[in-house]
Amino acid sequence: MGRIAVIGAGMGAMAAAARLAVAGHRVVVFERAGTYGGSVGRFERDGFAFDTGPALLPLPAVYRDLFVKTGKEPLEECVGLVQVDPSARHLFADGTEVSLPNASRAGVLSALDEALGAGAGARWGDFLVRAREAWDRARRPLLEEPLWPNWRVLAERDPYPSVPHKRLLRTRRAGTLAEVAAWELRDARLAALLESHALAYGLDPRVTPASAAVLPYMEHAFGIWYVRGGVRELARAVYERCVARGVEFRFGTPVGRIVEKDGRAVGVEVSTGGAGTGGSFEEADFVVAGVAPGILDGLLQGAAVRGGDDVQTGPAGAARLTVLLALRGGRPTDAVHRTVVHSADRDGELDRVFGERPGVPEAPTVVVCRPDDPALMPDGDHEAVTLTVTVPSGAPVSDADVERVLDTAGRALPELRERLLWHEVRRPADIAEATGAPGGAVPAPALAAADGRLLRPANSTRLPGLFTAGGWAHPGGGLPHAGMSGALVAGLIVEGPDFRGSQ
Repeated sequence: MGRIAVIGAGMGAMAAAARLAVAGHRVVVFERAGTYGGSVGRFERDGFAFDTGPALLPLPAVYRDLFVKTGKEPLEECVGLVQVDPSARHLFADGTEVSLPNASRAGVLSALDEALGAGAGARWGDFLVRAREAWDRARRPLLEEPLWPNWRVLAERDPYPSVPHKRLLRTRRAGTLAEVAAWELRDARLAALLESHALAYGLDPRVTPASAAVLPYMEHAFGIWYVRGGVRELARAVYERCVARGVEFRFGTPVGRIVEKDGRAVGVEVSTGGAGTGGSFEEADFVVAGVAPGILDGLLQGAAVRGGDDVQTGPAGAARLTVLLALRGGRPTDAVHRTVVHSADRDGELDRVFGERPGVPEAPTVVVCRPDDPALMPDGDHEAVTLTVTVPSGAPVSDADVERVLDTAGRALPELRERLLWHEVRRPADIAEATGAPGGAVPAPALAAADGRLLRPANSTRLPGLFTAGGWAHPGGGLPHAGMSGALVAGLIVEGPDFRGSQ
């Protein structure tokens, strides 16, 4: 078997490394930072601990498969997985609120009827039936298979079966998620519920295709899970699985160049004493790059790996503003793990995040996470809470912006100001520094339709021997998709170009 150089120790790159090591390859991971995990970071202070990236795990089957395929110990023996129930509490702008049970269709529909009025549950249930059809059509090509060479078929066809809608003298079908919300759900609160799933991934529902219905469907069908100790513990478990399988990690070792010879990637040049100090050549039969497209272009120094009819880089993506709260007083027994405080100015928020004059919204949607986890706080008389807001990539964040986020979160945490010991702010610039992603952008999952602008480039490239993994490659961002990118890269290297995807 061959020698493989992996650039970056993000989740997709590590998933590829573990699988390739099990297949008999000698795998070396070069990571410029001092630790693993990429965007799955951690912040600790005064006995408090916080996830600085994803806070919950959808579709855990992806990582269960990784652990089954790379060792005897299943995922649940390596991390504590807890189903979050209710999956979320939603506080709407009109004061209405609803808590939705986790992975329970009947429970969700009943809760919606009780909170929003008779008929709301039926409309949401009918939507989920159509969303399931979109999932069944898109799951294989957009999650479990390498990107099709004829990917334009995915770009032109929306798998969501929109309901015919009569408007004046015309009959139309919803083409965007916002139109699905307006024409099929017919309730501003259900619309906010649906659109919040797109916003969480940095997608503008006004232009995002109806195929994005798969995002709430994934959570509804497969549940949403918390990792005991925080999602950073999942990154630790994947790292330790890599080490157990013989993967070598070299932290604090930036790659300066991917070396090409005779039209093929033959290794990497790495810094031997820090960035800009010169480097040494590390030979490899294959190179796996788990980095953002702009960084990859720099490593290739002008060599073209995308072109012609290839999917290029996909959308830049929005970023996240995260505020970490250390609170005095224990977590109430009736507290909900995740609360979504919806914006009172939907159009204003979307214009600020996705419009021509970007900035932190005046009335943001705030996601409040309150894990019931003693590992995250110094004792039972304190609580660790995380606030997350979708903002434009590269957006500057002022103290006034943070104050507005705290004020909004107060709807879910009425005594927030009185309980606050201190808070830590993670801005898009901090994400950019940690991950190398321009503006701190967070990639969204690949979606069908929209002329292909929401697809991600294929894992294979035009430079033989070079592959790409992680959220900036197919099948896109999010923990499950990053894990699947690793599986696809490993399959393409081990089985060759005829590999047709996960079974």
